[in-house]
Amino acid sequence: METYGCSANQNNTEIMRGILVNAGLDFTDNPNIADIIILNTCIVKEPTENSIKQRITELEQLDKPIIVAGCMPQVRTYWLKNKKNVYMLGISHIKEITKLIRRIIENKYNSSEFLTKEKELKLNCSKIKNNKLIGITQISEGCLGDCNYCVVKSVKGNLFSYPEESIIENIKQDLKQGCKEIWLTSQDLASYGLESKDKSAFINLLKNILEIDSSFKLRLGMMNPNHIIPILDELIEIYKNEKVYKFLHIPIQSGSNKILKSMNRKYTKEQFTEIIKRFRGVFPNGTVATDVITAFPGETEEDFNETINLIEETKPDVVNITRYWPMKGTRAEKLSQIDRKTASKRALEVQKLHLKISLENFKKYENKLVEVFVNEQKGTNCLARDENYRLFVIRTNKNILSKKVKVKVNKAFSHYLLAEII
Repeated sequence: METYGCSANQNNTEIMRGILVNAGLDFTDNPNIADIIILNTCIVKEPTENSIKQRITELEQLDKPIIVAGCMPQVRTYWLKNKKNVYMLGISHIKEITKLIRRIIENKYNSSEFLTKEKELKLNCSKIKNNKLIGITQISEGCLGDCNYCVVKSVKGNLFSYPEESIIENIKQDLKQGCKEIWLTSQDLASYGLESKDKSAFINLLKNILEIDSSFKLRLGMMNPNHIIPILDELIEIYKNEKVYKFLHIPIQSGSNKILKSMNRKYTKEQFTEIIKRFRGVFPNGTVATDVITAFPGETEEDFNETINLIEETKPDVVNITRYWPMKGTRAEKLSQIDRKTASKRALEVQKLHLKISLENFKKYENKLVEVFVNEQKGTNCLARDENYRLFVIRTNKNILSKKVKVKVNKAFSHYLLAEII
């Protein structure tokens, strides 16, 4: 199996792995000796989509069944149908992976059977985790937005919030299996329950999760500004809980209100700024992550400079930068596009600014003593997080996985802090 994309996709891979292992299948990292190849795909960005298409074309040469799961089958059906030995598994049929394999073996495959749009509850399944210390829980699928550049809405559809009791049970199962971190994920966490007009659903869910009698850290995934604003006071109270990482992922996409409107985003830059100001007012060392799209159709130099100014003002620790690509099947595809040279130049400018700000933010940690939790070990390098979800790299021969340790920060880099155990 190969996986592309977000933490929800990673979780879907974990679920499929668990189902297949229970069915008696074994896994290999070598496609040359595999009987079946599974690609769990993502199409948020055109470069990612193109990489996956290239990978499918390469794997075709092995003359083995290739199952393409995830978002791609729903919107690139025609392209996939014309590929050799390719079988599609839609985003709403993840738990039917063994059924699909049986259909392939019995030569009874019908693509339409696995591409219908259903409400599939991706909870309380057997999972083979990528990291045994991290439990990923999806709380919903789909969204309430309708962004002009996004093709994912046509895949995942309108918001479908999972039942709270199923979410809680899923988390309890992960904790019983030894997880020490719980990641909540969806397309927009803060929209949870809003399809049924339940404005208190998300906060109540978080409160009930934090009441689980177990020691763990909770990481909240992406939340759109327009859905944070109405619950901002309650959300900040949630973040005060010692179990919650002080990590806020809030996308801006553009610092220009004109471009935000053209994108069909449902908030303003002023709302974005207000949320960060309030968050940092309580958690001055908290980590803020955001997403930016450069060179969206119609973005002038003035609009772009507004994005630069907003980043300089809010100083996010993490900036996920996307150079705009016209995704086939979106409304923005039909708009007049900005030339690629300008688009690349703007993306590079944002990248340079981000690296500068991130390094400045991290340098405040140099020579300080910090308690961190070690959640991953790779040879003599251990990866750890502090309460603000900042990344620490610790070089040691000791087995400190899943332990809390005190470290001294020796040097700051733009994406991590190099530290030693004291």
